[in-house]
Amino acid sequence: MKIYNTLTGRKEELVPLREGRISMYACGITVSGDAHIGHAYQALIYDIIRKYLEKCGYDVTYARNYTDVDDKIIARSHETGIPALEYAQKMIERIDGLMRRFDVDDPDIWLKASENIENIIDFVQKLIDGGHAYATERGDVYFAVESFGGYGKLSGRRLEDAYESVRIENEENKRNPLDFALWKSAKEGEIYWESPWGKGRPGWHIECSAMNRAAFGDRIDIHGGGRDLIFPHHENEIAQSEALTKKQFAKYWIHNGLIKVNGQKMSKSLGNSLLLADLLDEYCAETIKYALLQTNYRGDINVTESLFADAEKHMYGFYKTLDEADNSGFACDGGNAEIDASFNKAMDDDFNTAKALAEMFGIFKSIKAKLKAVDKTAVCDARQVRETYGLLGLFKMKPSEFIAAYEKKNNGDIPREVMELVEKRTLAKQNKDWAQADGLRAKIAEMGYSVKDTKDGAIVEKIQK
Repeated sequence: MKIYNTLTGRKEELVPLREGRISMYACGITVSGDAHIGHAYQALIYDIIRKYLEKCGYDVTYARNYTDVDDKIIARSHETGIPALEYAQKMIERIDGLMRRFDVDDPDIWLKASENIENIIDFVQKLIDGGHAYATERGDVYFAVESFGGYGKLSGRRLEDAYESVRIENEENKRNPLDFALWKSAKEGEIYWESPWGKGRPGWHIECSAMNRAAFGDRIDIHGGGRDLIFPHHENEIAQSEALTKKQFAKYWIHNGLIKVNGQKMSKSLGNSLLLADLLDEYCAETIKYALLQTNYRGDINVTESLFADAEKHMYGFYKTLDEADNSGFACDGGNAEIDASFNKAMDDDFNTAKALAEMFGIFKSIKAKLKAVDKTAVCDARQVRETYGLLGLFKMKPSEFIAAYEKKNNGDIPREVMELVEKRTLAKQNKDWAQADGLRAKIAEMGYSVKDTKDGAIVEKIQK
């Protein structure tokens, strides 16, 4: 199995730190607002990676965090009048509920900044003792970037280049503009904890390093997150962790691509954020997953107006084939090892879901041909598709349920009997049986409906009298 390692800039053979066991950490959500499609996508990707590694026989321990102490959370606390930790907990419960609807499993270990304050303070103090951090008179603590010689090795930035892009905070208190906050002194009315440097709270970067160390020790196999976290967040994690332990922090760094909407980066400022709750009200979880997983995880996904609607059409077609297999009357005693092996080959190449899904079209085409030829192995193939692609969160529904929901949503009150005639007419046209197609059109008209052919398929409308 090969995975792309951001640290080295190439695909590498996966060789765990401990044979047969893998520790994996992924940066989670800062719970200052509702979960959007980017949050859902990232959670989905690392859930799939965990499950595939388990399928390959590894004993995986997967940890994920919620950032529940943050400037934005404090701002929302002031706006709502709800104490910061109470507000954060409410958002965590809401987001957890959405992830259940999205059918993404929990990690093995949930971590929260607010529950690791002692670990964080201990970590910061050790960095100060080692000469890698310093406290100011005001009670802020900063990491001294120039004390760590490997700074920039993840992002490929030289120190002089980093000066131009780093966010400058409290510059008057820093020895160097690149130094970043490990501990922030509390302002009036803010949440705080007591520390050797006064009342304050953790900086953003330190929480992941401290929680990783508490959960896994000095080293982990895989650290993941969105590509937007490479700099400065993950670069800073490496600096503070390796400055403390003098060991390589994570062996493999994995980063998923970002979500764009009509070619633009998704952001609150542009008003184009796609909230997960809204998408789940419009589409089922499987449709959303299928749409997202058609792009390999390292690539950006461009959400256009038709992305999810097109995915829904494809899923409808797949489920129609599975329904036909279920009702064929054929029996099956096994699966199709070739289908599973092909899927594994795609996933072994840096978890390439895009390739696996592309191959799925051919599999369904084969199943349809076998059903037409009264080949009983079609049922075995259908069973294998469910089992294999279930790892991606697909084909878990009863075909009849997906089909009924799709037809109700897209065909309104058009009777099932009419839609069955429409499907038979479409098949007749594909077989160039024009006489049968015309006869079926007439039957549909007798039932009070018209059929209009478009490049996207047949449109059925009730005939107005």
